[in-house]
Order: sequence, then structure tokens, then C-alpha cells
Amino acid sequence: MQHYPEAMNRLIRSLCRLPGIGEKSAERLAMYLLQAPDAEVSMLAKNISELKKQVNICSCCFSLSDEDKCRICRDPSRDAGLVCVVESPADMAAIEKSGGFNGVYHILQGLLSPMDGIGPADIRIAELVKKAAGENIREIIVATATNIEGEATATYIMNQLSPGHVKVTRIASGVPMGGELKYVDQVTLKKALEARYDV
Repeated sequence: MQHYPEAMNRLIRSLCRLPGIGEKSAERLAMYLLQAPDAEVSMLAKNISELKKQVNICSCCFSLSDEDKCRICRDPSRDAGLVCVVESPADMAAIEKSGGFNGVYHILQGLLSPMDGIGPADIRIAELVKKAAGENIREIIVATATNIEGEATATYIMNQLSPGHVKVTRIASGVPMGGELKYVDQVTLKKALEARYDV
């Protein structure tokens, strides 16, 4: 990077801090921004600045919002008695894109990971337990990942909420549509067999 002017080097170093951006990608992005029209670069800088000022955490579900409550929590057509628990706003967005859920969400903002020092107090489990006890909730769907951290978090949540008046379920996992069994990993195949249903 030493062959570039210092302003360019600083930008490349900043871009390298972004997840998934290595030095070569950062260099390409910096080159693009250098050659892009001033209006485009100014708009990008403005959008980044406004992101930090205007995006907050929803007071109800802990997702991203530009108001006290997010769009989903404010929507009266959503089923507030059905709560889907996910790790992050990105997971919520994936479920929303599927179009198969009309309830509300609870964003944990992380998963349990004792190896990384992340315990129950570091994510939004206490808020979920309080929500389940104090509101008119019929069912809580635990939709964390099926990796070790996701399964540990799901088990911990189910233990915290059981026994209780709220039905607690776990999303099914298994063979993807169009997938061939010979290419499916062992854990996924095991889960698919456990979650089999009558036809």
C-alpha cells in the first residue's frame, strides 16, 4: 500500500476493517470511490453518517429501527401472540423474505458461546423470559442456527421458558428442497429424520 498517497492508504485500512473485506477488495473499492462522481461519494458518506445517527434498537423486539418501535412491532396486522426468536436482524430479514411468518420477533443480538465469554446476561434472554411471563403470548418459536452455539442457546431458552403457560417450539431443520441426500451433511440428515412427519 505504500505506493499510494496517504489518504488512499488510510481509506484502504478503514475498508479492511469491514467484515469480509480483504486488502485487495479494499483497494478495488478505494479505486472505485476515487474515480466515482463526487455526488455519489458524497451520498455514500452522508448515508454512512446518517446510519449511525438515525438507526436505533427497537424498544420492543430489539431489531433495528428509525423510531422507538420498528415497522413490524407497529404493524397492527401482525400476530403479537406469536414470537419468533432469532439471533440477529439479518435472520429476521431472511424470515421476512420467506413470507411464511406473520407474527413478531425477539432479537437476541447474539448466541451463547462460553468459549468466547458470551453468557446469558450478554444477550437478550432475560427480556424474552419477561416478555413470555408478562404479555399475552401463545407461542414462542426458537429459530436460532443449528450450529453448536445456536443449539445451546435454543436449549437454554427452552429450559428457561419451561414449564410455563407459553408453548415453546423449535424450527424444523433438514434436507433442503431439491437437495440430494448424498450431498447432505450428517447433522442435517439426522435432524431431518428426527423431524419426520406423517403423509
